[in-house]
Amino acid sequence: MAMPMNIGVLLQSEIIEDASDKDEGVCVLGIFGKSAMQPGSVKDSLINTLADKHIFSLFGSDDTDSPGGGTSMQAYYNQENRVLYLVLTSVLDNRQLIRACESLTAGLGHAEAHEFWKTAEKDHCLQLLYLFSLCHVLLLVHPTSSFDVTYDKMFRALDALRQKALPLLRAAIKDSPISKEWKLNCRPCPPRLLFVFQMNGALRVSSSGMGGNGTDGSGGDKPKKHSPRRRLQHALEDQIYRIFRKSRVLTNQSSNCLFTVPANQAFVYVVPGPDEDPISSLLGHLRSNCVLRENEGGPPVPGQRRYQQMRHSNRQPSFNVESSLSSGGQLVDCTLKEFLFQHVELVLTKKGFDDSVGRNPQPSHFELPTYSKWVHVANRLYQVMIESSEDDAAEISLKVQGQLKVLEGFLDADAKFSENRCQKALPLAHSAYQSNLPHNYTTTVHKNQLAHALRVYSQHARGVAFQRYALQLHEDCYKFWSNGHQLCEERSLTDQHCVHKFHLLPKPGEKPEMDHNPPILYHNSRGRSTSSCNCGKKQSPREDPFDIQAANYDFYQMLEEKCCGKLERINFPVFQASTPDPAPVSEEVPRPVEVPPVAEADRLKEKETSTHTPGDSTGLSLALSLGQSMDSLGTYGDGAEGQEKRPSLVDRQPSTVEYLPGMLHSGCPKGLLPKFSSWSLVKIGPAKAYNSLTGLEQPGFLPGSAFLLPWDVVIRSRSEEDVGSLEPLDGGPASWPAPNKASAGKRGSAGGIGRGRRRDDVARAFVGFEYEDSRGRRFLSSGPDKVVKVLGQGGPKEPATRCLNSDMPLYIPSPAQGRGIKPHYAQLARLFVVIPDAPLEIVLNPQVQPGPPPCPIFHPEQPEVVLPPDGLWVLRFPYAYVTDRGPCYPPKENQPLANFRVLRGVLRANTTSSTPQ
Repeated sequence: MAMPMNIGVLLQSEIIEDASDKDEGVCVLGIFGKSAMQPGSVKDSLINTLADKHIFSLFGSDDTDSPGGGTSMQAYYNQENRVLYLVLTSVLDNRQLIRACESLTAGLGHAEAHEFWKTAEKDHCLQLLYLFSLCHVLLLVHPTSSFDVTYDKMFRALDALRQKALPLLRAAIKDSPISKEWKLNCRPCPPRLLFVFQMNGALRVSSSGMGGNGTDGSGGDKPKKHSPRRRLQHALEDQIYRIFRKSRVLTNQSSNCLFTVPANQAFVYVVPGPDEDPISSLLGHLRSNCVLRENEGGPPVPGQRRYQQMRHSNRQPSFNVESSLSSGGQLVDCTLKEFLFQHVELVLTKKGFDDSVGRNPQPSHFELPTYSKWVHVANRLYQVMIESSEDDAAEISLKVQGQLKVLEGFLDADAKFSENRCQKALPLAHSAYQSNLPHNYTTTVHKNQLAHALRVYSQHARGVAFQRYALQLHEDCYKFWSNGHQLCEERSLTDQHCVHKFHLLPKPGEKPEMDHNPPILYHNSRGRSTSSCNCGKKQSPREDPFDIQAANYDFYQMLEEKCCGKLERINFPVFQASTPDPAPVSEEVPRPVEVPPVAEADRLKEKETSTHTPGDSTGLSLALSLGQSMDSLGTYGDGAEGQEKRPSLVDRQPSTVEYLPGMLHSGCPKGLLPKFSSWSLVKIGPAKAYNSLTGLEQPGFLPGSAFLLPWDVVIRSRSEEDVGSLEPLDGGPASWPAPNKASAGKRGSAGGIGRGRRRDDVARAFVGFEYEDSRGRRFLSSGPDKVVKVLGQGGPKEPATRCLNSDMPLYIPSPAQGRGIKPHYAQLARLFVVIPDAPLEIVLNPQVQPGPPPCPIFHPEQPEVVLPPDGLWVLRFPYAYVTDRGPCYPPKENQPLANFRVLRGVLRANTTSSTPQ
């Protein structure tokens, strides 16, 4: 065998041996350890020195390295010496370490990198156990002259792993042609461990033999018998032996130990450091290898005697040997080859190792196998421990791999410390999570408490187990929350959470059940408010609503039975089913054209208002009275060309199969109606039912704030010439006089009764925007930022022009604020309109935008309603506004109230086409 090869290749190949050598035994020598950061491998150079041949390359070969920087084992069989060398390389060697670092990805985390290195260390330990199960002599190579105490921890881990895997290894080699002792102990003998240290410059010897450990140069002390290097070797032997005995790696009975050390022989060798001049050192090696000994000669002798002759080889060793007797009288230091082969001689001569100590030492077993027997056993163990095969050994190999968990407690001290630290931090984090928690809480509270618990955990937890226990903390907190502490996530239409824990809603006809898991309950936020009925004459407390029907329909239907159920009303069109099982509109219905900006909508509204005629109003009222709905965009969709683009009555028929699940707004599909109306329009009584001196006589109004604002609308006495004349509120082009006619507006002001105006030219109406807060306190507003306040008799002096010509806010701060810091808002609830008994039509067109853009515009199912004369009408606005994407919540503290508004143009005045009765 001229070149080294991988152990797997060696076991599969056949080595041709001489017929006389087949029955000879072979000594297996294993070499492992660490190497310094230098180009060449110390272990490879040692074999070159021991075999006196250039076997391994000086700078190492990439072909012999394992891919990815893993563990590999090279074998070289020297048939002349009958010695089989096994060299183990791992990440403890510089070349494999560099390859392993290159294989790591850039984004690998700390825990993943730690797992990578610990996996490489476990593979190294498994290969070491393979060496300890096959070798007679083991050589530990270390790059410095001090003992590494981490080997003690590794040897204890290997001993524990061997005891666990011993039954599996016995099953693997039970059919091998070896002795019973070998099958029982799974090794030919307890291997002897030797140590080779390198001089790292800490110890220098002068030419006269006086060095750091010799005389001090004064000549006062006698020269030492042993050289400084030999004294270092003795000191290392004593240190190593004490450490292994204290840790119970070495015991009195050698058969029970992982390895042994000789009691009466040297087992530590220190390789002298290189010379200062590398060229002189190389020349010295070349000269020593070329010089032949004087006693060379004689034919080779087969058998055991060959070793006696090979021991006195005709080649000088490559290491420099000190002079036979120095000036100080020191003993001669042996070479590495002499140091090692004194132990190999005991193997080849079949004497074995007797390393047991104590009062009654027990002899240990020993066997010197032939090469063929050793290859058979090594191949079986290789399939079980190193390379998993597909035959019967595969099951044993999996079990051996499962026993590697034994190494974790010995080798992974960092992970053990990290786990202990994280386990202590986990209860602290749990306590931080559960501190100041209500019995039931929402997802937001859970996330906030979990973040606080993770901060506490990160202050105490350390190491590679940090991430794993952080995930466990996350799971534990989630289990605690979901196990009876999860609050219902449903929010009411006023943006308040349900106070119940996670529950199910009752089905139609099903009763609530608390004992059910999860319980069956209705939503409840424990929020209560006071609201008035449709007409405003009766107030009643109400629960915080969670659905649009309870908010805008059910509560008012309940009060209608007690108050306003018999009043005259204008019903808005709703869905009329033509099938027994109607369905809500599907989500695939295409959306209409996007709502134009508010400014453009206002411009279109003014343009349509200026071009409106009484005939259009009458036709529109007729169409709406037949139950047809307008375009979903209302006046925003048609614009000035509404007359030409208005679809036919057949196209405007609403669907009788699908209904709108929510409220009607500008973003809804066309031709759909809801099952109920969120608006209400009732008539309290005739116009004289309102007394301008006393105001509205209804409960809940603040003192002096129940007075409607006067609205003087200019009209003319009816004649055939001015049929269709119009007197709008803003005095637009429709109020201009006909040709050759005097303008009535010149005789008086459009906002009030002038001195020269006849009484039948002006009709006085009254308008009031009523706001109501959650405590039932009501008041009327005379402008976007002003509350009606009348002291004494006579009613308010300011007209309603300001309210009608501007956008009214949907929410304003309540004038009766509570003691809390949080502002209290009042919501626009009703619109009161008093229409006199005059030739006048009031067109009602409410449009509400309950949020900042792109919030849609809500309007009733009949966008424009003509109010008949001589009546006190009340338009009740919705309590909540909901789109298909969710509710439009009331404004928060940091939201401007100007974004929540009722668009101007709620009321429009037209002259009637006939004289009223």
